[in-house]
Formats: sequence, C-alpha cells, structure tokens
Amino acid sequence: MSTPRHTRQSTEDRVEDLLRSMTPRERLSLLHQYQAPVERLGVREFRTGTEALHGLAWLGEATVFPQALGLAASWDPGLLRRVGSATATELLAVRRRDPAAGRNVWAPVVNPLRDPRWGRNEEGYSEDPWLTGTLAAAYARGLAGDGPRPRTAPTIKHFLGYNNETDRCTTSSDLPPRVLREYELPAHLPALQEGAAVAVMPSYNLVNGRPAHLSPLINRVLRRAAPDRILVVSDAHAPANLFGLQGFHPDGPTAYAHALRAGLDSFTQDDDRPETTLSYLREALDRGLIGQEDVDEAARNILSVRFRLGEFDPEPEGDEVPEEVVNCPEHRALAREAATRSLTLLRNEGLLPLRAASRIAVIGQLGDTVLEDWYSGTLPYAVTAREGLAEHCEVEFVEGTDRITLETGTGRVVVGADGGLRVEEGTGPEQSGQPEAEEKTASFDLFDWGGGAHALRSAATGLHVDEAPGDTLACTAPGPGTWEVRQTFRLDELPDGRFHLVQVHTGRPVTADGDGTLRLGGQGTAFRVGGLGSGARAAAEAAARADVAVVVAGDHPMVNGRETEDRADLELPARQEEVLEAVHGANPDTVLVLSSGYPYAVTWADEHVPAIVWSAHGGQEYGRALADVLLGAAEPAGRLTQTWYRSVDDLPDPLDYDIITAGGTYLYFGGDPLYPFGHGLGYTPVEYGRAEVTVSGGRVTVEVPVTNTGDRTAEEVVQVYTRQTASRVRQPSRALRGFTRLRIAAGRTETASVSFDVERLAVWDTIGDRFVVEEAPREVLVGRSALDVVATAPLDVPGEPIPARDALTAWSADRYDDASGVRLCPVSPEPGPDVPEDAVSEDAVPGDAVRARASGAWVAYRDVDLGGGATELRLRANAPRAATVRLRLDDPVTGEVAGEAVIPASGGVYDFTDVRTPVRGASGRRDLYVVFEDEGTAVAELVLGGS
Repeated sequence: MSTPRHTRQSTEDRVEDLLRSMTPRERLSLLHQYQAPVERLGVREFRTGTEALHGLAWLGEATVFPQALGLAASWDPGLLRRVGSATATELLAVRRRDPAAGRNVWAPVVNPLRDPRWGRNEEGYSEDPWLTGTLAAAYARGLAGDGPRPRTAPTIKHFLGYNNETDRCTTSSDLPPRVLREYELPAHLPALQEGAAVAVMPSYNLVNGRPAHLSPLINRVLRRAAPDRILVVSDAHAPANLFGLQGFHPDGPTAYAHALRAGLDSFTQDDDRPETTLSYLREALDRGLIGQEDVDEAARNILSVRFRLGEFDPEPEGDEVPEEVVNCPEHRALAREAATRSLTLLRNEGLLPLRAASRIAVIGQLGDTVLEDWYSGTLPYAVTAREGLAEHCEVEFVEGTDRITLETGTGRVVVGADGGLRVEEGTGPEQSGQPEAEEKTASFDLFDWGGGAHALRSAATGLHVDEAPGDTLACTAPGPGTWEVRQTFRLDELPDGRFHLVQVHTGRPVTADGDGTLRLGGQGTAFRVGGLGSGARAAAEAAARADVAVVVAGDHPMVNGRETEDRADLELPARQEEVLEAVHGANPDTVLVLSSGYPYAVTWADEHVPAIVWSAHGGQEYGRALADVLLGAAEPAGRLTQTWYRSVDDLPDPLDYDIITAGGTYLYFGGDPLYPFGHGLGYTPVEYGRAEVTVSGGRVTVEVPVTNTGDRTAEEVVQVYTRQTASRVRQPSRALRGFTRLRIAAGRTETASVSFDVERLAVWDTIGDRFVVEEAPREVLVGRSALDVVATAPLDVPGEPIPARDALTAWSADRYDDASGVRLCPVSPEPGPDVPEDAVSEDAVPGDAVRARASGAWVAYRDVDLGGGATELRLRANAPRAATVRLRLDDPVTGEVAGEAVIPASGGVYDFTDVRTPVRGASGRRDLYVVFEDEGTAVAELVLGGS
C-alpha cells in the first residue's frame, strides 16, 4: 500500500502518490476547512485558519504586538519579519498542548487602505500598494521562516477590491483595468511571488459584478504568480453567499461547482460541520457540473501545502518548541520595540520631549487601559499610558468620562449595582446626603466611542451595561466586545432636553416597564441625563494642577470602525473632543496622544494643541513605549502610511474604488491634507543635500546626503517618489518608489541610497493590455513625506510611445480612459465569456461590460485613430428595454454626435446583442465618448469600421 512517506520524491510526486491511494470520497473530504483524517494512509485531520495578524490570536495568552497599521508605521520590513517569526514560534509552541491550532495562518491582510473610513482599516498596512506588498511579504516571510520547510503557511487576504463593511457581501467594487493592475494587484502579488505566502483568501464582496470567490484572476493571475501551488481558502461562510445573499447562482451545487472551477480549494462554511458542503459537491459531481479532475486539482493544492509543511515527514531533531517561548522575555522586548517604533509624532511646537521631573496629568478614556481588537491575542499583561509614565514621573489620572444619572422623574433614577437595571425611588444628582455606595449604584460612567456609540459602566461595579435574557439590561460586561456588539447605545436628544437611550446594534429603545425594569423595545422612555460635562470639568481641574497634560483619546477597536461596521465620518468622538478642549483651556502645555486604528480629522487640535502623537493600539508594551517617546528616551520613529484628511468631504464615495477618476489616496488626491502620506516628525533637525540620480542596468539609484544638525541622534525615513509630468492618461501626482531608514548621530552626515527597477515606472496600457514604460519626462522627488519634498532631480529612462487606439480593432468596453456614472458588470456568469466570433477580432481580450447607472453616463477612449474616416460603429450591447447609445467626439455633452445606436430590449443581463449603426464625420485622431441615454444599458465591446 502506498504511503505519503516517500521523502526522496519531489513534493509533486508525493502528492500524486498519495492522491492515487485515496478514494474519491476521501479526496472530496479534503475540500472543507475541517479536513477529516484518512487513518489507513497516515493522513491526520487538518484545519485551515489560525489568526495571526499581529501576534497569535484566539488561542489564549500570547504576545500582543501593535496592530498591523501600527507595525506598518515603523516603515521597517525587518521589524515586521521579526514579529512574524515570533508569532510563528508561539504558534508552534501552542500546538504542543493544542494540536487543533493549525499551521495555515490567516495573515497578512494586504488590502490597500484606499478609504480611512473602512471598518477594518486597522488590519491593513498602507494606502500605497507597493509599500503594502513590501511589508506584507516581510511579515509573511517571518511567519513562514527561511528554511526548506515553512514553519507556517501564511494566507494573504482578502482578494480583491475590499474596503467596505457596509453591505460587504452584496456590494460590487468596480476595478477598471488600470486600477486593477496598478493599484490592487501590486499589493497582493509580492508575498506570493516571493514564495512567502502560500495561500489566498478571496473577499466577501463582488468585483465588477462577479463574486470575488469566482474571480477568474485566481487561476489566471494568482496561481501563475507563485513559484509553487497555492491553497485558496474561502472566507468564513462566504460560499453560501454565492446562491444566498448574492444570488449569483441558483443553488448550492451550482455555486460550489463554479467556485471549485474558479480556483477555490477549501470551503470555510458551517464551522466544523462539513456535511452540507460535501453534499453540494457530490451533487455537483452527479449532475456533471464538475468532474473528478476538478476535485483532484483542489486536493492537489491542499496536499501540496500540507506536504511542504512537513506534515508527513518525521520531525527533525531539535525542532521542538517549548511552550515557555510564549510571551518570553525576548518577545516582550520585541513588543516594546515594535510599539516604540510605531509611535508617530504628528505635531510638535517644542513641548516634546517632556522633562522627566514633570508632574503629568494623564487624562482620557484610553489613559489607563490597553484594548484588544477582534484579531488580537489575549493580553498576558498590559502597560497603560498612565502606568508607563508613572514609572518615571508623578502622575495624576482622570478618566474624563461623564459621571451621569438617568432619571425618569423627580427622585426616580436608574440603578444597577446588583442585577438588572431598574428604576427606583432615589436621590437626583443635584441633591446630596445619600451614602456614597448608594450614590454609585445610581451612577454610570459615560464613554463616547464616536459615531453616536456610547457605553455605560456602573460606577459601583465597574461593569458595563449589556443586553440580558428577556431583553432586559444588566451591568455584566467588562466592556464592549463580542462579534455582535450589544453594549453600546445612542443618546437621542428630544426637544425638551431629555434623551431616548437606543441600543446601537438593534436600534431598539430602552423602556422602563411598569415595575421599573429596563427592557429593550417598546416606545422608549425619556430620560433626563444628569452629569453631562462633568468629565470635562474634572479633566480641566486635573490639568490645571499639572505641569503638563497628556490627553489619551481615540477609538475602541470593537466599536464604531471594526469588521462589519464602517465609520461615517473622521471626527474625534464629541465628548473626547470636549475633554481635550477643556484640558487645553486649563493648561496650554497639552499633549494629544491618539490611539486608533485609523486617521482622525483633528483639525482643532492641529490648530491649538502644541504636540500630537499617534499610534495604532500598541499591544502589551504600549505604555512603556509611549513613555519612552514622550520623555525622549526614544526618538519618534513612526511615519504615516496613509493620508489624514481634514474632512470626510475630501473623500470619494466609500464604494468608488476607481481611485484614478475619483482622485483617491495620496496618489491622486489634489487637496490639502491634514497630514500627508509619509508624515512624521523627529526631535532633532536634519538637512538634505543634492539628490544624485543614476540609471544603469534597468535600475534607478537615488543618493542624497542627510546631515543631522541637532544635538541628539536622528531617526530619518528618506522617501523617494517619482512623478511623470506628461502622459496620454492621468498619472499620480507622485508615487513612492522606495525608502531607507537612517540613524544619524548628532553632527554627522549619512548618505541615503534607494534603488528601484525601471519597470516600476510602467503604466498599464489599456490599448495593448500590457505594462509599458511610457516615453515621457519624469522627475525624482526626495522628501520626508509625499508633500515635504526637499530635493528633486530629473529622471531620464528609456521608454516607448503608447500608440493611438486603432479604431478598426475591437476592444473591450472596460478598457476606457475615463468614465462617469457607470459600473462594471460581467458579460457572462462563467469566468470566460462566450464571445460571438463576429463581435471581436481574434486578438481581443475578453473583459467586463460597462453599464450605465443613470441617463447621461459615459465612457471615454482617448486618442483613437480613426484613419481616413470611420463609417460604421459596431457594439455588443445589452439593455433592459429599448435604449439609445450615442457616439460623441471630444466631449460627452457638447461634442459632435458621430453616430447613434438603438439597442433592442434584451432577454436577460447576459443577453448581449450585436448592433451596427452608421458613423459620420469621424476621422483622424480623436477622443471618443460613448454616451448612454438610458439607465441600465450596457456595452461589452465596440469597434469602428472604415469605408
């Protein structure tokens, strides 16, 4: 009998040998997240999916490093690699006591941070795709290790076009070819190309109208990018969406068959219950929707990763990892280093660094707590901002929350110290004389986490108000948390100054029953809230007593901006802003410390507060790291990896993924940001010299001397950007090409050297469907950020002109240069559209269709060579009812109408018809606009014929 232990064979041969020994049913059983053992062949059970985003998660106590966004702020791939390595080590140690801790880890997240309102912003690295790819590859390499056998099997997620939580399973992200090739794919591919990541997870959303789990790019791009087979795992419960929420296919067998053929290998569905998934796949086999070869190919991909992990090999001697490495001293030191290097100085008018002898008032909801996020490990310990500073200074702490009471009438207040919340006769807040313990049972600390979400904590017990059995409320939660957050409430103000208390998760108001019990539902009781503003007053009093006030503000990772919930704005929570302004009014020497997984529009603070420091939630060593930076024991080393905007008005629609036409991210944003991409200050001044640029052997090298003119060692991140100043299409205002970190002693000069391939300057040519280094003038920009440019130099590299579009060769409609009011959609439910022979030329590449969202929508094709004159326009089009499409020259509104096509009503969304119409007055090289006169009309391909 064959066994999987023929270690002298290649991995491919061993996989084939094992596969031949397995029955069809055994092969099929591999296609679920929970893979059953095949004991007769020595195949153990296997589970995909261990969370390891910034340390080992969901498996008990483990070293908790800063959030991914914070790690990225270090601009230090080597640091991320070491954090990844430590995380892998702890996973291997935990496996000693918990074999279910699988070695297929679901990290890193490589979605570029296009929109800072995204609820999962904290999980990503950067809005720049190259920087995202570089950092993700480093973290994945740390997880996998450098040996011939990977220590873990990293999984990049989430493929593709995923930056919104609102309706995430039903919204479609439009990615025109340039956005796909120049922005999205460069973030996803490096970890695969380098062999650091060996698995991919598709995203919940649709892309160009097709579920991401069915994307043809999985097989056509991702698998071709990797040096070995890769494993494609679904996101949790996503397969059922294909015929459920998304309704893309009519039933489970059909949907699962298409997913398997599109490249999905492992179905993460129904938790540890594979029966339904396997029954759908068996029925798909019986109906001929898939063949055994499709099952076998997925099984090969799965087994290939398991063999490479060494699952079927004897464990090498000395490879045992003791459990004592979990949270060992070395990992604690690494957590402190990572937290320190992530701290970013946004503003400093000379207040920082602080004197160690200062009397400091630490103020704020986050001043004496360290919070875990959904993908965090369990903190083994936590050093808060207060504790970190108290190791060096005299500290007074004031939380700054309002101590409130909820009254329903004179002397009737809500109490909740011992059991459920209820209304009882008591003493109002303006009265006195009640015992302190009794007063606390009727008092709650009000936390404002932004977006209207508040949490109430009992002053008597320290526990938060939570939903209890029978729709009642009780003070039982340690804080907001769990997958469905039920511990937050809105305070909806009424005209008479009273408030309705409304649970955020369900939208149900809080109502006092006849017996005084508080329940969710009903008409809602009007509460008079006593004590509003008390937190700001107490904070101001503490600030006035101190030399310096440190206000620690920000978000709760489980509230208002987290998985399943986007933010609606960029504002600091109103009551936290109120505390900040009161503190600054009492003591101008105020430092704002922001701890958050995303940017804030702190415009008031930027105008008034002399020092602002930001970090993502920093893990267990956050407080010590913060103290090191505030007191000057460490230089601020962090730099922003995404733009901080002044207002939500600076942002495109959250669902507008076409950053080129929408002007998104630092690449295309033309406004004045609050803090630009790459921004971060230091404590000592540095000066840049003249930049020298050389081009040789397909590489560009930029060198610039940097001098530390201060009196302490400088940490400088020298950033190199390029700008193309002429092109046939819109180009980024600047694009990051590389960076280097310099540590420069006082009075010394170091030379920064950054190199990159000339190919990095290529743009996606929508005419030729290829990357091209365009013949065009360029310049190099060297700076401290994307906008703080301190040295420039011309950049002359060989390029080629992009020819005009040949009007006589058919092209896919989605290969436009500009558009307004359209969306992209599939031409066929199959990944490869069925294209009629006479609709396009043999060389045409099938793409997506362009469908009008409203009347007047248009797409533009620049620089089209019409030769001596086009006489006919041919379209493949679709319309829900008879519709008109006009061809205009040079302008979508006022341009000359060269042709008008009438599109007949179609039988369905995939029923595309060939339409021909005469064209007049179209010759030479012109810009063509296809203008949709009717909503819902779609065009898949077009071509113009000559006379």
